[in-house]
Amino acid sequence: MNLTSLIETFGDKAVLAAGGLVIGALFGFFAQRSKFCLRSATLEFWHRNLGEKVAVWLLTFGSAVVGVQLLILTQNMDSGVARQISATGSVSGALVGGLMFGAGMILTRGCASRLLVLSANGNLRALLSGLIFAVTAQAALSGALSPMRESISGWWTVGGGPARDLLAITGAGPWGGLAFGMIWLVAALYFSVRSGWGFWKWVGGIGTGLMVAAGWGFSYAVSKSSFDVVAVQGLTFSGPSAEWLMRVLSSPAPELGFNAGLIPGVFLGSFLGAWIGKDFKLEGFSDGYGMRRYIAGAIMMGFGSMLAGGCAVGAGITGGSIFAMTAWLSLAGMWLGAGIADRLIDAQPSQASSTSQGRLAP
Repeated sequence: MNLTSLIETFGDKAVLAAGGLVIGALFGFFAQRSKFCLRSATLEFWHRNLGEKVAVWLLTFGSAVVGVQLLILTQNMDSGVARQISATGSVSGALVGGLMFGAGMILTRGCASRLLVLSANGNLRALLSGLIFAVTAQAALSGALSPMRESISGWWTVGGGPARDLLAITGAGPWGGLAFGMIWLVAALYFSVRSGWGFWKWVGGIGTGLMVAAGWGFSYAVSKSSFDVVAVQGLTFSGPSAEWLMRVLSSPAPELGFNAGLIPGVFLGSFLGAWIGKDFKLEGFSDGYGMRRYIAGAIMMGFGSMLAGGCAVGAGITGGSIFAMTAWLSLAGMWLGAGIADRLIDAQPSQASSTSQGRLAP
């Protein structure tokens, strides 16, 4: 049964939800096995200790870019219809939101997707942080924090279309994007060989990136096969987390769609990865300071992600893989915000004796 037949039988919303569940499960499994984490990568970078964490992130990002650009070159994806390029964007939101998100993920010791993965591994700190992240994201989207978000976003905007497409601005086109992705993969190869990787780092890193490409390709295929208007979207965790919060708390619940399957899919996939790797372990807070730190970080990430147009995956990799200008600005802000927060909060004299590895642990 092909995609068109599935849509005719079950409807495009149910098909999108099923696809989100499968792609999310594979993303969660690969991310768990590879220990994919933007926070850990930024810390390695700022500590000038480029190794395994940076290599995993580069491998994931490079695989996503190559996969998406191949989809575009084979006419299985049109980045021009994606929200990150077609809609009006906010430069100020990308910069401020990226900085806030980067600082927040240092405080919570993980970005939004990493918190979801760790929650499925039994980490209660990550579970609480993820819930607060979702509440804050919803408040920033349409609640009490919405006016502040709209105000900051309005400081500096850019029109949709070629003005937000870095490949169009530079004239590089999809072939240039493909070449750029290959360069990142070569860099990942260098650092990974130097780190002495095992099987799951390779498979997990590549698989995580390819699931980002799969998300774009699947939603685009559904949009072309459906008689209704279907938004082309990729993997992100800020909007879907807020949507799932409303799905639990409000009635009627939001309609089915890709996001409805994504969050439970990632949770199930990462739980399976933890079970296979014997990584499941219940963990909580050791003191009151730790709880305050995680709560503050989750609030910053929730608000920052809505300003930036997505989380570390949604803006940083999903938006970055189609070369949306604001996504790259958000990503740069996340790296910078993480470095500043680490220097101001975690690199205090009293912690000088802490090892670099201890600071990198999720």
